[in-house]
Amino acid sequence: MATPSKKTATKKTPNTNNVSMITRTEPALEELFVDEIKDIYWAEKKLVKAIPKMQKAASSEELRTAFATHLEQTKEHVSRLEQVFELLGVKAQAKKCDAMEGLTMEGESIIEDTEDGTSTRDVGLILAGQKVEHYEIATYGALRQIAMVLGKEDVAEILSTTLEEEKEADSLLSSIAENSINYEASTEE
Repeated sequence: MATPSKKTATKKTPNTNNVSMITRTEPALEELFVDEIKDIYWAEKKLVKAIPKMQKAASSEELRTAFATHLEQTKEHVSRLEQVFELLGVKAQAKKCDAMEGLTMEGESIIEDTEDGTSTRDVGLILAGQKVEHYEIATYGALRQIAMVLGKEDVAEILSTTLEEEKEADSLLSSIAENSINYEASTEE
């Protein structure tokens, strides 16, 4: 838990009901924002190592290709986060993301618990991949909104680009599952 920083001034901001509300100024929110950028930076770097394992474990060519494509995007996400750190004037530093650690461990467990070369394993890999995508979608969506509140439109734009790619990756995984793999797995013994 972060130690409280020096007292910050407050400012009045209007809410939607035209009644003034007292809110904290940016330093505490900015501190949280930077901390969460460090968290997703660690998560993306972890995925650069985890996605090749998922790609190798997949039996469907379409799924292997989707993982390969997203691996390249994930490397770009790392690079974009480094741009964000630069724009914020903060050293690029990763902070362990317990959520991503758990999600990648779950993916590894699926690989261990399913038979090689089966559609059932592919279904499990898609499930694990979508859990990761949903975590990333939630994180990038929230971070983009915080960046807007902090008046960091350039940062918000970068985060928005990544958010859209995460949504596309999730949609592609759904499509792969729904078009063939789920059905194929249902016929395996």
